[in-house]
Formats: sequence, structure tokens, C-alpha cells
Amino acid sequence: MRKSIVAGNWKMNMGLKEGIALFSEISELLKEEVNGDQGVIVCPPFIHISSLAQSLESGDKLQLGAQNCHQSDSGAFTGEVSASMLASAGAAYVIIGHSERRLYFSELNPDLAKKLDVVLKNGIAPIFCIGETLEQRNDGSYFEVIKSQLSEAAFHLAEADFSKLVIAYEPVWAIGTGLTASPEQAQEIHSYIRTLVAEKYNQSLANDLTILYGGSCNPKNASELFAQPDIDGGLIGGASLKARDFVDIIKALDQK
Repeated sequence: MRKSIVAGNWKMNMGLKEGIALFSEISELLKEEVNGDQGVIVCPPFIHISSLAQSLESGDKLQLGAQNCHQSDSGAFTGEVSASMLASAGAAYVIIGHSERRLYFSELNPDLAKKLDVVLKNGIAPIFCIGETLEQRNDGSYFEVIKSQLSEAAFHLAEADFSKLVIAYEPVWAIGTGLTASPEQAQEIHSYIRTLVAEKYNQSLANDLTILYGGSCNPKNASELFAQPDIDGGLIGGASLKARDFVDIIKALDQK
């Protein structure tokens, strides 16, 4: 049975004191209000990870993730952070291939393949993001886009390694725009992803794969999205910066 997950991506927000306070508020609300067994991941800026890891208590639902890492283990890459550094700071997950990284930092599928390799080598689970732009959605090429992103960046992995991935489908046209893919649109792509994985590996692996929806998911639309059979949770952006909203989204997944 595949795992249900809600992951919060804080992006480039929150100073250290603010981040610690938000994390603490989320943790308390989870203890008080959420009884399900879904996973909850917070992906703050790099500066928070070590401090937040120290605040985790035994039995906490929360786990920590990072928003990116470099594809090399170490070296003269000023300003970058390696997967081994993230692991040492307490990150259990890392987002790879977010659309903002692809757009603003020109990350290509071959770059992301290297990142997946180094992340897995260091015992961190990748949250691997794929999705189409508005132009690709409108011209009907979005199935091919999804297929190429998977095949060029992730399908080189052995089955045992691929099984450690969490896939996040993020329609780029619905990120930070207020637009949201309809539940039917999201379900169509999630189902297609599972079909591609079954064709490449096997149906059992496809059935067990956790696929998150990431595109302006909020407390108002979460229940409808999560009700779809192939949507296993969400990668949450802006709504993860408000403890109440984030926990309400988690509670919506608890009702799935």
C-alpha cells in the first residue's frame, strides 16, 4: 500500500526565528488534530534544517527535506550544498527538479539524473518534480513532456532505487498563479505517470509509487484533489507558510 504524503515547500521565505516558530506551530497542531499515518515533510531553506532537526522529538509526524542540492559530492562550487551535507544536517528528503529550478536556473533532465543519483547514494529520498507549461498544456504536448522528463532523468535508475522516489506532478501553469488543475486533469496525469512506470518497471512498483499533486493546492481544493484515486497527497507551496492552512490540507488527506 503506497504512502500518503503532504510536503511543504517554503521556497525562499522565513528568517531563522520565524521558521522555528512556524515549525513549532505546525508540530503542535499535528499532535492535537491529526491522527492519520500520512507522512508530513517540511522543506525549508537550507539555513533552517539543522536547527529544526534538533527540535524534532521521538514520534513526531514531521520529517525534514531540502529544496535542492548539487549533483557533486563536494568541490569548488561556491554557494552550493551537497546531498551529504543535507544528510548530516538532518534532511530525509530533497526536492529535485522543481519547475522554478528548471526555469530560473536552467536545470535540464541530464542534470537532474545526476542529482537523483547522488541523492540516493547519500540515503536521502528524492521528491522528483515533473510537469508541463501552459504552452505545452495548450498545444497538447504535455503527455510527451511528462514522458521525456521521466525517461531522461529517472528511468536510468534500477528498480530498487526508483522505488525510493516520490514523484510530484506540478503543472507549471498552476504554480503561484492561483490557477489549479481540475481534479480530473490532475488525475489524468497521475494515472499516466503510473502507466509509464508500469511499462518501464512493473505494475507492482507503479501501484506502490507515491505521486503528489503540486499546483496551488490549498485547504479549499485539497479534499477534492486528494479524493482522486491516483493522487497520494500534495507538494504545497504558499499554503505551507501558514500553519493553519498547512495542517488543514494534511487533515484533508487524512479523510482520503
